[in-house]
This record gives sequence, C-alpha cells and structure tokens, in this order.
Amino acid sequence: MYTKRIYFSGEFVRELQEIFSEVPGVVNVLVGKISARNVHSCVNPELQTLENVAGIEIEFNPKRMDLSMLMDILFNVLNPYADKNLGVFYSGGEDEPQVELHVNFIANRGKEPVVSKACLTINDPNIEQKFSRKCLVKVGRIKNFIAAPEVEQHFLRNHPEIQTAVDLTKFKASIRF
Repeated sequence: MYTKRIYFSGEFVRELQEIFSEVPGVVNVLVGKISARNVHSCVNPELQTLENVAGIEIEFNPKRMDLSMLMDILFNVLNPYADKNLGVFYSGGEDEPQVELHVNFIANRGKEPVVSKACLTINDPNIEQKFSRKCLVKVGRIKNFIAAPEVEQHFLRNHPEIQTAVDLTKFKASIRF
C-alpha cells in the first residue's frame, strides 16, 4: 500500500495523535520532535529553520484521505491565528503546492477583496484593517523527525483519566467522513 507522510506541530500533540488516529485513511500517527528547514511563516518570512519542536507524524493513504482534509482537521483543533507553535511540514516536494495553497487560504480568510464590484483595484493605504488576523502557521520541508519512546505513544489512550484541553469525544463525534 502506497502511503505518504505529513508532519504537524502545535500545542496539544497528544490530543492531535488521538484525533488523527481515528481518521479513516490514516495508517499511523507518532508523537515526537520535528526539525525543519526552509521554514517560513505568514507573519515572519525570515524564519529559516525550526529545531526540536513537539509534533506528530501522520502516515496516510492518499487514496483514502486528502492532505487538505488533514489540514482542515488540524485547523479546527488548533487556531492558526493564535497558536505560535503551529506548523505544517512535508517530506516530498509534491506536497508543497497543496500545503502552500491551503495555508495561503487560511492566511487570507476574512480579508477584504482586492477588486471592487466595479472591477476597480482598491489600493487605499488609508483603510484600516481592524478585523484582519495574522496567520501564525509555519510551513517548510521536514529535516528530521525523532519519534518519542513507546511509552509516550498514545499516552491519552493509555491514561484516560487525564484531563485534555480538547474534548476528544465531542470533537470525534463532530467530524464526519
């Protein structure tokens, strides 16, 4: 079976592991540390590398699960406008355009259109954008992923008594595939 890998970083990696483990088409999810190169951000384009950030590796079957759907789930769990550790990292160059397009969509969601209804380009520097939000998602090619020890894998599944920041039962029930 042909599989692909995508890597996500963020605050609640244990919760993310449990959520993505239940998604159809996902073969395996591991918690670990991410190192990435050629990293850029919607806010800080000068950022070039990222070292040892907590994240997850998702191995998925691209015939059963689309990369965009995985990113939709990620952005429903973690806020791309508030979580400074949020990142999407890919191993193959074929995933780069899709990741870039999706993150660009997230970065520009809610912004005023560039062209008016009369087909006039609006470029007024005096207009304040009070409601525009800054996307904090980091994007780049994975350099290294180091899986956490086996005792750390599926930690929440093995310790159901632990309180989580995300209501896993409610979230899993809300997702339909």
